[in-house]
Amino acid sequence: MSYKKLLLSLLISANAFANTVLSERIANYDIKVSLNPQTKTLKGSQTLTWTNKTSKPTTELQFHLYLNAFKDENSTFFKESGGQLRGDKMDTTKLRNFGNIYLSTLKIRNGENLYPKIKFIQTDDFNIYDKTVIQVKLAKAINPGETVILDMDFRAKLPKIFARTGWADNDYFFVGQWFPKIGVLEENGKWNCHQFHANTEFFSDFGNYNVQITLPKNYTVAGTGEKVSETNSQGQTKTIRFSASDVHDFAWTASPHYKYLEEKYKGIKIMAFMQPEHFYMAKRYFESAKNAIDYMEKKVGKYPHSTLSLIDPSLAGSGSGGMEYPTLITCGSYWGLGRWAKFQEVVTIHEFVHQYFQGMVASNEFEDSWMDEGFTQYYEGRIMQQYYDGQQANVFGFTLHDMASSRASYVMMDNPKISEIRRNAWSYPGGTYGVMTYQKTATWLKTLEGLLGTKVMDDVMQTYFARYKFKHPTPQDFINTANEIAAKQTKFQNLDWFFKQVLFEAPDCDYAVSALTNAPRKQTPFGTFTVSRLGEMTMPTQIKVVFDDKKFLILNWDGKERYKKYKFNKRIKYAQIDPNYINWMDLNMINNSMAAKEPTKAAAKYSTKMLFWVQRVLFFFGGLG
Repeated sequence: MSYKKLLLSLLISANAFANTVLSERIANYDIKVSLNPQTKTLKGSQTLTWTNKTSKPTTELQFHLYLNAFKDENSTFFKESGGQLRGDKMDTTKLRNFGNIYLSTLKIRNGENLYPKIKFIQTDDFNIYDKTVIQVKLAKAINPGETVILDMDFRAKLPKIFARTGWADNDYFFVGQWFPKIGVLEENGKWNCHQFHANTEFFSDFGNYNVQITLPKNYTVAGTGEKVSETNSQGQTKTIRFSASDVHDFAWTASPHYKYLEEKYKGIKIMAFMQPEHFYMAKRYFESAKNAIDYMEKKVGKYPHSTLSLIDPSLAGSGSGGMEYPTLITCGSYWGLGRWAKFQEVVTIHEFVHQYFQGMVASNEFEDSWMDEGFTQYYEGRIMQQYYDGQQANVFGFTLHDMASSRASYVMMDNPKISEIRRNAWSYPGGTYGVMTYQKTATWLKTLEGLLGTKVMDDVMQTYFARYKFKHPTPQDFINTANEIAAKQTKFQNLDWFFKQVLFEAPDCDYAVSALTNAPRKQTPFGTFTVSRLGEMTMPTQIKVVFDDKKFLILNWDGKERYKKYKFNKRIKYAQIDPNYINWMDLNMINNSMAAKEPTKAAAKYSTKMLFWVQRVLFFFGGLG
């Protein structure tokens, strides 16, 4: 090895390990890969240094081969998705559109050759044609605390992009979930290594990545972590080296057409890789990324990495847009959309927030996707409210409100009681994964914020993040944190009753003012109204009663009775349940209030009711925030 190469190697190692150690660094990868743009293929070799951090020995290893989800139409991903995702569909009549990955070497360094022992397993659905998970039995167990070094060679054919990864026309490549990736050995000694399903994302252990990518010289490359070097190889290729610490994945993209921009912000190098036709929109990417950084660092915790790459996919490669990887997110520009539409901002903010709940907290997205997607959706709404008045779009004065649109997706379901949220991501009833995981979770988080108060909610989330970042928390970890903070700072001794309803069961929620009457004017004044619990969910709430003399009362109701009647020695102008809009789980806010009928004043009879109806509708669709 030459002096220059030795120095470069030392620099890469120093970069990976000199930083503060944030994670246990269980799975560490050194990967060399080359891209052939003509054949859409990868050829790679990797060294995996893996440590058994559990208290149990393991007699086997399990690996993901995610690209085999695109091998043929018999994979579990294809059977569940029909070969489509988020509106994009693969043309299965063309063989070149499929993808795959093959291992040619798998061995323990200075030890056992594991390649002959490779066995495809399908523990989720027993689909024998699915080739996305392999198991290898070991002749010698790997004991607690023991580290092994595994050497692998692989080759892969990238699919045409329709689901996050692959190639698109005009030489656009986005390469995600592309290398043999070890599963997660859990404390009980069992491997968590699920198949690739239509509605699942990913779960893996943290580590350090050193990745060398060789490809044609005219390509611009972005990747997870920091770019360490770029050297020209013999012929028409070059090799780019990346290093990333305390991450659980590595993704990259390449295109000869990217236009590059860079800004420094709070010690973070923000890099935008733009399509030429979208170059003028880069300012909006940078602005929304900075807003998201500011908000999340203030409300949740510090972003610990030195880089953030913003990837603008090509139109043909739009299936790779709106996706998160450590320090690298794919966004999405829309030609011709002015400031009246904030979809670029929404996507950029959403994907950056994933850096926290997917990138650092890193819950198990196979089994608890809501712990990432739902938390991210919730903070998307808060950030959009802070910087853009909550507006996703404003057309002729009509607004699409971010948080209200999440609620609308849930309350407009044909059957809101169809499924509880806490279940494996691939087992939701057809068509409900997105609503349960994203929108309903964001809606109950907004309701929890209302019950606790924003400051207490912030304390819950800050404590949760500080306690469990880089540690793969479970649902119970979040519940315990919320209970702990709530008991110290609010009237709630625990929130188990709340989580039971919003996570582990699926009751519907609908409170209504079902009747309101006043005595005739010539009689002794009195007024009565009745509130009703029409759904199965119980939620403490307030009732605002406004009287004819313009005075009002705020009543507290535990929300448990099916019907509750109130009577006053005054005439009532109107009664309203949940006047502060705390309970976003309520399926029908229009029936939350009722105004008195005044038969002698025809105009007033309808104007007051219309006022409340318009108020509820505008709130429902976001106009009142």
